[in-house]
Amino acid sequence: MNGFDIIAGNAFSLCAMASDSVSGTRKTKRDILALQSLSQVFYGLGSVILKGYSSTAQNLVSILRNFAAIKEIKSKAVEWTLIALGVILGMLFNNRGFLGWLPIVANLEYSVAVFRFQHNERWLKLAFIVNLLMYSVFSVVIRNYVGIVSNIIVAVITAASLIKEKRMMA
Repeated sequence: MNGFDIIAGNAFSLCAMASDSVSGTRKTKRDILALQSLSQVFYGLGSVILKGYSSTAQNLVSILRNFAAIKEIKSKAVEWTLIALGVILGMLFNNRGFLGWLPIVANLEYSVAVFRFQHNERWLKLAFIVNLLMYSVFSVVIRNYVGIVSNIIVAVITAASLIKEKRMMA
């Protein structure tokens, strides 16, 4: 991987960071998931360039999962197909060994949350924070420096949003 690849991959991650930052402050499921889908496109492009293929597979499945959740497709078959697709594609495209499993597990965790807690924005945001932390570690592996910083920043923004919402409810 040359310097240009690292810069280009990180530039796409910067675009994803912007989209994720806004998603962490949204109040409706539709807005959260739509913006996260856009960020997945940017992260996927960056991951291809940075050769983190198990992550790219998860980005694709995340887009499909979010679309199903936005359209309120409530089929167990669709849910389990997407979850299985994430694991299978992740295994097939994992070129990073043990650490290549981080995006697979992160996507599995968030997919379950999206399908189980789709009417609970608080739980979606909590699951999103866990997802971001796992992706932060994977970003170290693929030299996605913007991804490391952005995932941590977005996790903090999302956590702050949760705290603010909890205070407003009290």
